[in-house]
Amino acid sequence: MKKFVYTFGGGKAEGSTTMREALGGKGADLAEMSSLGVSVPAGFTISTEVCVQYQDNDGKYPDGLEDQVEKGLHYVEKVMGAKFGDPKNPLLLSVRSGARVSMPGMMDTVLNLGLSPQTIEGLIKKTGNKRFVYDSYRRFIQMYSNVVMGADGEHFEKIIDEMKEKKGIKLDVDLTAEDLGELANLFKAKVKEDLGKDFPDDPKEQLWGGIAAVFRSWNSKRAIDYRRIYSIPNHWGTAVNVQAMVFGNMGEDCATGVAFTRDPSTGERRFFGEFLINAQGEDVVAGIRTPQPINIAGKRDPGMQSMEEAMPAIYKELELIYKKLENHYRDMQDIEFTIQQGKLWMLQTRRGKRTAKAAVKIAVEMVSEGLITKEEAIARIEPASLDQLLHPMIDPKAPREVVAKGLPASPGAAVGRVVFTAEDAEMWDERGEKVILVRLETSPDDIKGMHVSQGILTARGGLTSHAAVVARGMGKCCVSGCGDVRINMEAKQFSVGPVTIREGDWITLNGSTGEVMTGKLPTVLPELTGEFGTIMGWVDSVRTLKVRTNADTPVDAEVARKFGAEGIGLCRTEHMFFEGERIDAVREMILASDLDGRKKALYKILPMQKGDFKGIFRVMNGYPVTVRLLDPPLHEFLPHTDAEIQDLSKKIGVPAETLKSKARDLHEFNPMLGHRGCRLGITFPEIYAMQVQAIMEAACDLKREEDITSIPEIEIPLVGHPNELKQLRAVCDKVCHDVIKKTGIEIKYTIGTMIELPRAAITADEIAKYADFFSFGTNDLTQTTFGFSRDDAGKFLVEYVNKHLLSADPFVTIDRNGVGELMRIGVERGRRTKPNLEIGICGEHGGEAQSVMFCHEIGLNYVSCSPYRVPIARLAAAQAVLEHKSATKG
Repeated sequence: MKKFVYTFGGGKAEGSTTMREALGGKGADLAEMSSLGVSVPAGFTISTEVCVQYQDNDGKYPDGLEDQVEKGLHYVEKVMGAKFGDPKNPLLLSVRSGARVSMPGMMDTVLNLGLSPQTIEGLIKKTGNKRFVYDSYRRFIQMYSNVVMGADGEHFEKIIDEMKEKKGIKLDVDLTAEDLGELANLFKAKVKEDLGKDFPDDPKEQLWGGIAAVFRSWNSKRAIDYRRIYSIPNHWGTAVNVQAMVFGNMGEDCATGVAFTRDPSTGERRFFGEFLINAQGEDVVAGIRTPQPINIAGKRDPGMQSMEEAMPAIYKELELIYKKLENHYRDMQDIEFTIQQGKLWMLQTRRGKRTAKAAVKIAVEMVSEGLITKEEAIARIEPASLDQLLHPMIDPKAPREVVAKGLPASPGAAVGRVVFTAEDAEMWDERGEKVILVRLETSPDDIKGMHVSQGILTARGGLTSHAAVVARGMGKCCVSGCGDVRINMEAKQFSVGPVTIREGDWITLNGSTGEVMTGKLPTVLPELTGEFGTIMGWVDSVRTLKVRTNADTPVDAEVARKFGAEGIGLCRTEHMFFEGERIDAVREMILASDLDGRKKALYKILPMQKGDFKGIFRVMNGYPVTVRLLDPPLHEFLPHTDAEIQDLSKKIGVPAETLKSKARDLHEFNPMLGHRGCRLGITFPEIYAMQVQAIMEAACDLKREEDITSIPEIEIPLVGHPNELKQLRAVCDKVCHDVIKKTGIEIKYTIGTMIELPRAAITADEIAKYADFFSFGTNDLTQTTFGFSRDDAGKFLVEYVNKHLLSADPFVTIDRNGVGELMRIGVERGRRTKPNLEIGICGEHGGEAQSVMFCHEIGLNYVSCSPYRVPIARLAAAQAVLEHKSATKG
C-alpha cells in the first residue's frame, strides 16, 4: 500500500529534509530536526499527494489513509506518554499546513484538538492550572468553529466583549477560570444557534475536521492569490502536520518565541528574535503583548528583560540549537520554539525570509565562512528582489493609507503632487515642484512630462504598456492599470470610491507593490554595499549570456553602464523626435506634399539626431549600440487638440484645416498592425536614410575628434518578409558607404532586424540572408502570436491567470510553448543560414528571470532590458548556467 503518513519525534523520523515535495517544507524540517536529536513534539505528516487527491476527488481521501493516520496517532501517543481523548491523561494536537515552499498565514491552522468536556478535568489535574485549561478550551472552540465549521468569528468576539462589560473588566487576562468556562458554553450555544448543529466533542471527529479544513484552505482565495503573486504551482498541494501540543502559557516557567539565526533586515551575523513569558505563539506575532528581546544584544529598552537574562540555561540551550541548525542547513533559519514548564521544544525551522540587502550580505559572508560555495551563493538570491537595492523605497516605519492598487509596473517609490497632463508636469517642474503624472494611459507625446515626473500612475495599460516600458527605462516608479481610479480631466481630479484627489494634492506610489497612497510619505535610498559588488563579480564569472540595456538617452545609458550593461540592445529613435523644437520639424516632414519637402524637413532633424547618437556612443565607448530605426505610425507625431493644431499652423504656415485633413488621412483602425516599422521605410526611404546618416556621421566624428570607438548596429523593425529587409538594407548600406567614403574613417557597422512577427520567426532562414543580427522584440511577438493588444489585455489577462487558463501573464514571462517555440524556430533557422548569427532579445522579458533563463536555454547571445533591471538579468543569466549544470548532473 502506498505510504501517505510519515511520523517524527523521539529522536527519529520517517522523513527528511530531502522529501519537501512529499512532506512540504514544515514536515520535512520537523523530521530533519527530530533526526538531528533536537527536541520536537512528536507528530506525523500527511503527504501533499493526499491534498491533490482530496481536491481532485471532491473531498474523498485515498484508500488506506485512515489506517495510516491511526498508526501515526499511536506513535505520537507512545512518544509523548499521553493518549488522544483519554479523560485522565489527554493528548492535545495541533493541525497545521505545510506546502513545499513557505506560504505564511495563507492556509488554516487548528490548535488544541482533543479538548472536550470529557478531557478537561484530566488536563486540569495534569497541569494543576484550571484557568489555563478553560482558556485553551474557549480558544479551541472559537478557532475550530470558525476555521472548520465556518462560523462567524466576530460573534465570539462580541460574546467576550459582553462578558467583560458585565464583569467590569477590560482585558481578557482578567477573566477567571469560571468566566472562561462560561464563555466556552456560550460559544457552543452560539454554534448550535447559527449552524444548526452541535460543536463536536468526539476527538476523532475533531481531528478529521481539522485535516479537511487545512486541505480545503489550499484553495482559499488568499492562498490562490499568494501562489499567483509568487508563481507557486497550483498542483503542488499542501501537506498536513498533526503534532502534539506544547504550551507556553501554563505559568511563569513557560514561554514562546520566534527567532532568526541572523538579522533578516540587514543580514548581520547576530541571533535576532523575540519571546514572551507565559504566552501562546500567536501572542508574539499578533501584537497582543509587547514581545521581549531574546538576548541582551537585542534590548531596545533597558527595562525589558531578555530571555538570556530571564531563562539563562534555556537560552544557552537554544543558542546551541540555532547554531546547529544553521550549520546543518547552511542557511539563515527562521525558528519557532515553546518552553513548557522549563523544557525547550522546537516547533519549526525554515529558511528565513530576508530583504535583498540581507540576502546579499548573508550569501557573501557564508562563502567566507566556508558554509557554502560561490555558486550556491549566486543560486540563493532571488533576482527580482534586487529591485529593492536599486530604487528608493517607502520608509517601512511610516504609517500609510492605501486607497488603490494597480500593477507594479516599475519599482521604487515616488512622492509628488498630482498633475494630469504632460504639459502641466513640465510647468510644475519648472516651478520646482515634484509631481506625479496621472493619466488614463500614456503615449509618446507624454515623454517629457514623464521625464520630469517623480512617478507615473495610469488607469489603463499592463506591465508592458507604454507607461510601464518607458518608466522602467527611466528608472521611474510606475503603477499602471489601476482600474479603480476614475479620472475627470475637466475637473482635474481622480476618485477612488469615496476618496477624491485633486490637482496639487500629494500622493505616494509604491511601484514594487502597485499601491497608491494619500499624502507625502518619507522614502529611503537603499545602499549598494561592498557585498553587492562582490556577488555581482561572481555572477559575471559564471554567466555566458551578455546583458545589454534598452536606453534612449545618454543619462539612461550611463545608469545602465554603472549597473554593468555590456552595450545597448535597443535604442528607440522615436522618443528623440519629441525633444525640443524637433517635433515641429518632424511634423513638417510628415505634412510635406513631396519628396523635396520631406528632405528639407529631414535636413533640419539630421544634426539633432546626430547629436543624440554622439551622446549615447560616447557613454558606450567600445560597446555595441543597437539603434532601431523609426517604428511608430506617423499619426502619433501629429497634434491632436484644436489648440495644438492652431499653434502648429502658425509655426509652419500650414492652414489648420489642412493639418486636420492630414491627421484624418493618417488615421488607422489598427495602427499597431498598420503603416509602421519597416513599412514606413519602404514608403519613405528618405527617413531611414537620414537616420542612418546621423548614426554613421556621429560614429565617424567621435572617432576623429575623441578617439571613441562606436559599434553601431542598425536595426530595421517589424520585418515580416525577406524582401523588405533586402530592399532596406540596400538603402542603409549605401548611406553607410557614402559616409565612410566622405569622412575617410572606417566604422564597423552591422545591419539586422527585429523578429517580432510570427512570419519572421518561421522564415528566419530566408531573412537571415540579409541580416547580420536578429533581436527578438518579444513585446510585439507576444502581441501578434496571441492576438492580444498589450495595452488592453490587462482588462482580462488577470482572469486568465486566476482561472488557470494561463500560468502567467505572457507579457511578463515568456510563453515557452507558443512565443518561446517561435523564438526557438527563429534561432534554429536563422543559424541554419548563418551559423554565427548574433541573436538577442530586447523586449521587456529581457529583465525577467524565468525569461532570461529561457533565452540562455535556446542559445541567445544577449538579453537587453531597462537600466535598472540589468543586475537582475546578470544574476538570472548566471543562475541559468548553474541550473543547466545541475540538470546535466542529474
